[in-house]
Amino acid sequence: MQNLLREYKASIFHALAHPTRVAIVEALRDGEISARVIQERLGVEQANLSQHLAILRSRQIVANRKEGNQVFYSLRNKALVKVLDMMRRYFQAHLAEEVQMLGEIEAEDPARRKERLD
Repeated sequence: MQNLLREYKASIFHALAHPTRVAIVEALRDGEISARVIQERLGVEQANLSQHLAILRSRQIVANRKEGNQVFYSLRNKALVKVLDMMRRYFQAHLAEEVQMLGEIEAEDPARRKERLD
């Protein structure tokens, strides 16, 4: 059972392994919007957007409904937004650590800092 859960988690992360798909999920964080609005916000070609939405649909990350000739998309579960928010915090913490480490390296070796400035 534990292995099945790990495979499921990996499939979700695999579906989110492209920046455009992450951007789509972020665009849907506040609710349902049309494919056209997603396309305009992200500045991607319609065919490219369709491919990414198909992957998100296949992993049941997004739901869609048709109204006339428009297709509207929404997140099936808002918990994924929390996961992305946690990833942002993880990134910020990692970045802060790297900046601190760089500062410590530069403080230890003033000659190296002078070389870079020249």
